[in-house]
Amino acid sequence: MRVTTLASSSSGNCTLVSEGDTHILIDAGISCRRITDGLRLQGLSPCDLAAVVVTHAHTDHTNGLRVLCKNARTRVIAPPSPLSSICGLFAAGTEAEEISPGHSFDIRGLEVCAFRTSHDSPDSVGYTITYGGRKLAFATDLGVVTAEVSAAIRGADLAIIESNHDITMLKYGSYPPSLKRRVLSDVGHLSNLACGALAVELVQSGTTKLVLAHLSRENNTPQLALQEVGGALASAGIAVGRDVDLSAAPQFCVGETMGV
Repeated sequence: MRVTTLASSSSGNCTLVSEGDTHILIDAGISCRRITDGLRLQGLSPCDLAAVVVTHAHTDHTNGLRVLCKNARTRVIAPPSPLSSICGLFAAGTEAEEISPGHSFDIRGLEVCAFRTSHDSPDSVGYTITYGGRKLAFATDLGVVTAEVSAAIRGADLAIIESNHDITMLKYGSYPPSLKRRVLSDVGHLSNLACGALAVELVQSGTTKLVLAHLSRENNTPQLALQEVGGALASAGIAVGRDVDLSAAPQFCVGETMGV
């Protein structure tokens, strides 16, 4: 499998997963124009997409769906509540499919499985995608790492995980108190500190590539996220570059294509 983040931030999220001639998006939270531009860099167009799988209904994960479905009649797959919330975005003739967390489904040979995440959006999920014995895990927008999340993503070869904010930057930043409480809550977003603990757990379970994702523009920087998570790995005796490749997904541009 090949994985490319087209965008990853609190402003918009979209990730391309490809195997052979099968191409799917995880979320479509940026404009259709940006999605199209990102796909073009991979030699693709929206019409090449087999499906878009949606994690939840927040606009930074669904903003481009309406125009994308209108232009390409892309198949959309999501759990019940997100699917109900975004169904008004679909163009006539769009194939919409409801899925249940914990149950695997097939997209042209890719085995996809959703798992529940702790976030303030009903039926919020992450995904694992498996092909040929290789496993990708995608887990962002989670206020806390639950036992279900941990079990689902354990053993992934490549994991894209949330490293949303630095706690000190958030606490002393410009967000209003209500928003700070939301982000810090168990249904908010994962901090660099919590991401570091998850990163250690993943590498100890066999993960060799980690991508930090959904970084806050206001309350984090790629350098700080990499430093904090890298420090947690080092404290556990895990060497970045030797035991695991560690990177941060670009917030507003297409990232490097990685093999799984």
